Amino acid sequence: MIRRFVVVVLLLFVFPVAANAVTTSPPRAVIVVAGTFGPAFFYEPLAKRLRADGYSVGIFQLTALGTADIRTSARDLDRFSDDFRARTGASSVALVAHSQGGLVARQYIRSGGAAEVSALVNLAAPNYGTIVATIANFFGGGNCLRIVACQQMKVGSSFLNDLNAGPDTIGSVRYTNLYTVLDELVRPVDNARMNDGATNVLVQSQCPLRTVAHVGMAFDGTVYDGVQDALLGKPVQLNCFAL
Repeated sequence: MIRRFVVVVLLLFVFPVAANAVTTSPPRAVIVVAGTFGPAFFYEPLAKRLRADGYSVGIFQLTALGTADIRTSARDLDRFSDDFRARTGASSVALVAHSQGGLVARQYIRSGGAAEVSALVNLAAPNYGTIVATIANFFGGGNCLRIVACQQMKVGSSFLNDLNAGPDTIGSVRYTNLYTVLDELVRPVDNARMNDGATNVLVQSQCPLRTVAHVGMAFDGTVYDGVQDALLGKPVQLNCFAL
């Protein structure tokens, strides 16, 4: 009688717990969203780290290498995500986006992709624009050398005003922004932050001696340590000595 009671208890409690453990496990499909002028192969080192951690990884190269309208790149990312999820069987993906890729990812999510994305981890994304986007004007290049995406990344651009209208965070997507005080392209550097519940981590706030600039955010070991935490839904605690 006692043995039968124990079996019933196991069936009622142990198996449901195991089922819950499966449904709450972190997503294993990740799309790396490239930055401006970044070909897909440039992000293979980041993809290799993710694969080593057990993720299925796709790399999305921005449309026209990031010179097209950010909304166009976002639509293309949407199609890439649909194909990637179909191939992997994943119901949702996490996005790890570098630089302009963060804006493309946010536009994709805002334009109907929220149900398809579990998490967005931005690396040095100019969420509120950058004054560096106007630098071409000083060299006689006209309005951002007529590069549409560059114009859209200017502080106060109509694109950014639309993107940042309303809450920065959408639905149940977990947003994390990792950024560096040494960023030479996102200025002011705090424009890489987001509001409304997003997690914002300045690398040097935890690792004061860590030297990493804009491009290096996609390859730095300490930054990747933060990516790992963010993908797992854990508090970001950087390993300052990671390679």
